[in-house]
Amino acid sequence: MEIRVLGAHNVESATSKLMSLLVDDVLAVDAGALTSGLTLAEQEKVKSILLTHCHYDHVRDIAAVGLNTSYFERNIHVYGQTSTLDAISAHILNGIIYPDFTRTPADNPSLTFIPLEPYDDAEVDGYKVLAVPVKHGVTSVGYQITSSDGGSFFYSGDTGPGLSSCWEHVSPRLIFIDVTLPNRLEKHAVASNHLTPRLMGKELALFNKAKGYLPTVVPIHLSPQFEVEISEELEHVAKELGATITTAQEDMRLTL
Repeated sequence: MEIRVLGAHNVESATSKLMSLLVDDVLAVDAGALTSGLTLAEQEKVKSILLTHCHYDHVRDIAAVGLNTSYFERNIHVYGQTSTLDAISAHILNGIIYPDFTRTPADNPSLTFIPLEPYDDAEVDGYKVLAVPVKHGVTSVGYQITSSDGGSFFYSGDTGPGLSSCWEHVSPRLIFIDVTLPNRLEKHAVASNHLTPRLMGKELALFNKAKGYLPTVVPIHLSPQFEVEISEELEHVAKELGATITTAQEDMRLTL
């Protein structure tokens, strides 16, 4: 299983893209940089998209995916909780901001929305997908994704403290985890349901206590204006936990 980081940040600029991962060229996780990060030929290979929640930096390219896929004359399955899919239908694909690509083109709609329930194992394009609720400002989930050969990773999406409720349900070899702000902005991180390096370290210590091991850790959803500071603090957490922590960057590729 190869995982490509299309977008690793919460702010878009010339050097940073919004949140999106791509698994084996066919399964996307969040869609903040799904069209801006892929060529048209690469977009044609995408079969399905998993959405963690409805915030803009995670769903921004859904509209563009719908339009581009209509030209490809094919269909992409979009998975998420009902509230996430409903928000996209109401506020983005509403016939005003953009066409409803779950109904357009009429003979073969570009997108099919498929609700996912937390804690129910789902099969998506040959992968086992488990959605697990996480704490954020809107209804949100993280995903554990497992390939047919047993490789697995967990992607937290946006989350604040309290991931211990997830750890009993997942056993990944790799964790992509929200680290949005530096330690000095911890109060702001907690108020907005995000993590800092110090808060992430506490969550990982609880994972280690529950599971008896630490997977490889890839912090993601970084605020680029604080990235140097965050990276320095992550080095301290890595030494403290004896963990392998590698900060996500655009076009990073990892193999499980």
